[in-house]
Amino acid sequence: MDSLISTIAIWALPVLLAITLHEAAHGYVARHFGDPTAHLAGRITLNPFKHIDPVGTILVPGAILTLSSLFGGGGVLFGWAKPVPVDFSRLRQPKADMLWVAAAGPFMNFMMAIGWAVLFKIAVSTPHSVYTIPMMKMADAGMQINAVLMLLNLLPIPPLDGGRIAVSLLPHRLAWKYSRIEPYGFPILLVLLFTGVLGQLLWPMMAAFRVLLATLFGF
Repeated sequence: MDSLISTIAIWALPVLLAITLHEAAHGYVARHFGDPTAHLAGRITLNPFKHIDPVGTILVPGAILTLSSLFGGGGVLFGWAKPVPVDFSRLRQPKADMLWVAAAGPFMNFMMAIGWAVLFKIAVSTPHSVYTIPMMKMADAGMQINAVLMLLNLLPIPPLDGGRIAVSLLPHRLAWKYSRIEPYGFPILLVLLFTGVLGQLLWPMMAAFRVLLATLFGF
C-alpha cells in the first residue's frame, strides 16, 4: 500500500500536467488561427479541472499505475483529457491550419519533457537531501508520460493528432478518404494496445527520445 501511495504521489502531477496542457495548447493555437470555440468554452486555461476526464485522466492512468505497483511490469502509461472543442471550419485556412492545431498538443508534451529533463538535471546535480530522490523520480515520470503522449499522439491514426496532421498534408481527395477512418481510430488503438503492438511501436521511440534528452542534458 505504501508503494502504491508513493507511486501515485510521484506520478499524479506529471500526468495531470501532461494531459491537460496538451489539450489547452490545441485550444490556444485554434484561437490563434481564427477558431474561438475553445476560448468561448473556457478551455484555454491552465486550470486542470477544466480538462479532466474522469475516465481518461483519473481512472485509466490510476488503474495502470496500481497494476504496475502491485504486480510489477512496464505497461504503457497513457490517458486522455476532455477533448478541446475545435471547429475546423472556422479556421482561416481549415485544411492547412489543422496541421498547427493538431501539432500543438504533441509540441506541448515535447516542451514539458524538456522542462522535466531540466528538473532531473538539477536534482542529479544537487547535493543529496530528503528532496532529491523524490524530485528525480517525479522528473523521470514527467519525461516518461510526456514522451508517451507525444509519440502516441503522433501516430497517423485519426482522430489522434498524427492522423489530423496526415489529413492536413494529404491531397484533398486522399485526405477526405483518410479522414473516414476516424470513427474506427479508438478501437484500432485499443486493439494495438491489448495485442502488445502499441508497446512494440512506442518503446523503441521512447528509448531513443530518452537517450536524446540524456545526451542533451548530460545525465
